[in-house]
Amino acid sequence: MALANGHLLTTGTAADPLLPKLVHAINHATEVDICVSFAQKSGVLLLFEPLAEALANGATVRIMTSDYLFITHPHALRLFLLLKQHGAEVRLYRCTERKAFHLKSYIFVRELNNKLEAGTAFVGSSNLSESALTSGFEWNLRFDVEPASKVSREEFTHIRRSFEELFHVEQALDLTWQRVKQYADRYEEVTKQNAPLIQVLGVEDEPEPERYVPNEAQTEALIALQESRAAGYKRGLVVMGTGMGKTWLAAFDAQQLEAKRVLFVAHREEILLQAQKTFSALFPKQSVGFYNGSARETDTDFVFASVQSIGRLQHLQKFAREHFDYVVVDEFHHAASRSYQKLLNYFKPSFLLGLTATPERTDQSDILGLCDHNLVFERTLVDGISNQILVPFHYFGIYDEFVDYQEIPWRSGKFDPTALETAFATTKRAKHIYEHWREHRQTRTLGFCVSRKHADFMADYFCQKGVRAVAVYSGAVMRRNEALKQLAAGEIEVIFSVDLFNEGTDIPEVDTVLMARPTESKILFLQQLGRGLRKSLQTQKSHVVVLDFIGNHKSFLVKPASLLGTISFAETLKVARNRSDIVLPDGCLLNFDLEILDFWSDLAKQIGANYEEDYESLALELGQRPSATQFYRAGFYHKAKIRQRFGGWLGLVAECEAEPAYKTLFKKHGEFMRMGIEQTAMVKCFKAILLQAFVELDGFSHAEAEGIAISELAQRSWEILYRYPEAVLRDLAERERALSADSKTWLAYWKKNPVNALTTPNKGEASAWFSEIDGTMKANFSISDDERDLFESMVLELCELRIAEYLAR
Repeated sequence: MALANGHLLTTGTAADPLLPKLVHAINHATEVDICVSFAQKSGVLLLFEPLAEALANGATVRIMTSDYLFITHPHALRLFLLLKQHGAEVRLYRCTERKAFHLKSYIFVRELNNKLEAGTAFVGSSNLSESALTSGFEWNLRFDVEPASKVSREEFTHIRRSFEELFHVEQALDLTWQRVKQYADRYEEVTKQNAPLIQVLGVEDEPEPERYVPNEAQTEALIALQESRAAGYKRGLVVMGTGMGKTWLAAFDAQQLEAKRVLFVAHREEILLQAQKTFSALFPKQSVGFYNGSARETDTDFVFASVQSIGRLQHLQKFAREHFDYVVVDEFHHAASRSYQKLLNYFKPSFLLGLTATPERTDQSDILGLCDHNLVFERTLVDGISNQILVPFHYFGIYDEFVDYQEIPWRSGKFDPTALETAFATTKRAKHIYEHWREHRQTRTLGFCVSRKHADFMADYFCQKGVRAVAVYSGAVMRRNEALKQLAAGEIEVIFSVDLFNEGTDIPEVDTVLMARPTESKILFLQQLGRGLRKSLQTQKSHVVVLDFIGNHKSFLVKPASLLGTISFAETLKVARNRSDIVLPDGCLLNFDLEILDFWSDLAKQIGANYEEDYESLALELGQRPSATQFYRAGFYHKAKIRQRFGGWLGLVAECEAEPAYKTLFKKHGEFMRMGIEQTAMVKCFKAILLQAFVELDGFSHAEAEGIAISELAQRSWEILYRYPEAVLRDLAERERALSADSKTWLAYWKKNPVNALTTPNKGEASAWFSEIDGTMKANFSISDDERDLFESMVLELCELRIAEYLAR
C-alpha cells in the first residue's frame, strides 16, 4: 500500500487537510521522522494514537521541535514525553538569539527486509496544531521516492540525511522531564514578552484548556471516598460499570487527596497508556513515567506500572514502602493473583483504591478482602443506564444452531481455541450471523471473534455480501486508530476484532455489538458490551443493539447472569425462564430464542446437584477458580459438610481442579489448612491477622531456620488490623486503640493473644503448628520452594474467608 496518494500539493482548509494524509502515512510506515518549529497540544493529540500504535507495532519514531519564541506549548512537550516512554526519540532544539528554527517536515519510510519499499516526505508550512493540520490555509508539498529511480532515491536520501544531521546537532537536546519543567517555568514570561511578534507571525491561539468536571456518579463516588478515609479506612473498592469513567474517578480522587506521588497499576499496556493520558490531562505539571517490561522509571511523580513487572519482589524493593501516597489498582478483579498480593502487601500509601466494573457480590467477595472489606461505592452498568450516563441496550440472544459446543473440548474453564476456530469457519454459520445482523443492525458495528483467522473469515464473508467490513488485530493491514476513524466517519460498517477493543478503548459511535464467539467470563462480556454503551455526541444514538450467539453449553449462562445481576447459575436459570422476574432499566430489551430457553430448562435439572456442581458453575460464572470467600458469599460454603466429605476447602479445590499441584498441596498440608486455619477457634479475628502478617514477612521461607521476630509481626499485624476499622472497633478496647504499632505495650498485648494462642497446642494435640523461640515465631513444618507460592496463596485465601465470616457475624 502506498504511503500517500492524490495531488502532490496539499492546500489545507477542510477541503484538503494535511491530517488524514499524515495519519495514513504513519499507519503504513516503519520509520517516522517529524520536525516542526512549533507544537501545540491540539496538534499532538491528533497524531498521538497513530504514533503510539505505530510504536507498539515496532515502527521507529523520531520527533523534533524547538523553543523558538517559546510558541511550543509545554503540554505538547509532555505528550511527546509520553510517546518517548513508548519508544519514540524526541529532541528539543534550543535556539540562539541570532538563528531562527522555522522548518516543518514529515518524513515516512517503509522498509521490507531492510530494503526501501516506499518513502514520502511532506515539506511546507504546517506546524503541529489543530488549525495547521485541519482547517488553516497551509501549503505542503509532497515528495514520493521511486525506488527504481536512482535520481529519486538520491533526492530522498538527501531529505533523510538532512533530518538526520539536524537531529544530532549539539543544540538538539534529548527531551526529559527536567527540560520540560525548565521550559514550562519560562514559557509564561517569554510568551508575554513575545506576544507582539507572535501576532505578526500569525500564530493562532490554542483553544482554552478543557475543564474536566466529574459526572454525577463520579461526584457521588468522590464524596464516598472522602467519607471512607474520614472513617479511618486506608483501602477501598469502587465498582463502576464499563463506560462510567473509573480512570477519571481515580484522577479526580488523587486531586482531592492532593497526592504528590501516585502509582497506577494495571495488567495491560493499553490501560496504562489511557490512564497516563488521563492523569496528565488533570495534572499537567506532574512528571509521569512507566514501570514495565521496557522501562524502569522510579523518580517521576506518577508511575504507571504493569503488575507483571512491579509485582516482583526485586522490583518492589526499588521503592520505599511509603514512596507513594496514593495507589490505584485498575481492573481489580485480577487482584487475587499472587503478584498483585505482593504489591498490595508491600506498599503503605495514604490510600489504596481498587477499581473494577464487576457488579456481582460473588465476584467482589474475594477482591473485597484485599480492600479491607471496604466497598466504598457501587454503580453498576444498570445504574449507568438508569441515570442516563450510558445508553440502553436491546439484547438478542440468538441460538448458535450450526455449532455443537458439546463436541468442542473444554479445558480449564475454556473451549479449545483451535477446535472453536475450525467450528466457526463455516459458510453456514457466517450466513446465520449475517442474516441476523442484517435484520437488527444499526449503522456502526463492532464484532468480536475468537481468533485472527476467524476475524478475517467473517470480514471476507461480509465483504462478499457488499458490506464494508474489515478485520482489525495486532499485525493486521489496517491499524486500530485508522479503522475507528473510518467507522466513526461511516466509511466502514463493521469491524471484526479479537481482543484489541476489550479494554481501554473509547468507541462511542458503535451502536451495534456482534458477539460471534463464546465469552467465558463476566468481566470480558461486560467489557465487550461496554464498547457500545457510551453516549455519542456525534451520532446521538438512542440505544445499542447486542447480537449474542449462544450455544448449547452451560458456560453461556455467564451472559444472562451478567445482565440480570444473578448470583448463581441456578438463580440465573430461574430468572431467565420466569420472565416476570426480570427488571431492566427503561429503554432496555432482553430477548432469547426459544431453543436457548429449552436448553436451559434441561440444564436447570443438573445445576446444584452437589458441591462439585456448585464449584464448577461458580468457576464458569467467574471465569476462574472460585476462592473460598466467593464460594461462601454465593451461599455454597457449609464448613462441616465440606470438612466431612473433602477434608476441608483445599480438599474440594483439589477434587475439582485438574492442576495436580492442588492435590499435592492437599496431601502434604491439608491438615494444617483445615485445623490450623479453616476450623481453628477464633473469638476475635486476631489469628487470621497474625497469619497474614506471617505470610507478608516471608515467615514460611524461614521454616526450620531463624523465624520472624515477634516485634516485627506485632507491627505488621497492627498495620493489617487497622485496614479493617470495623474489626478494630469490635476487637480492641479503647486503651488498646490508643497504642502505636511499635509500642512495647502493643507488643506485649499481641504476644499474649494471638501469638500465644498459635504457639500453644490445642487441647488433645501433641504440638502446635508454630513455636515461639527467643523472641521469634516459626512454623513447625517445612514448605519446599516449589510449593511456597501456592501454599502462601491458600493461607491468605483461608484467612480472608475467616475474616469475612467473622465480620458477617
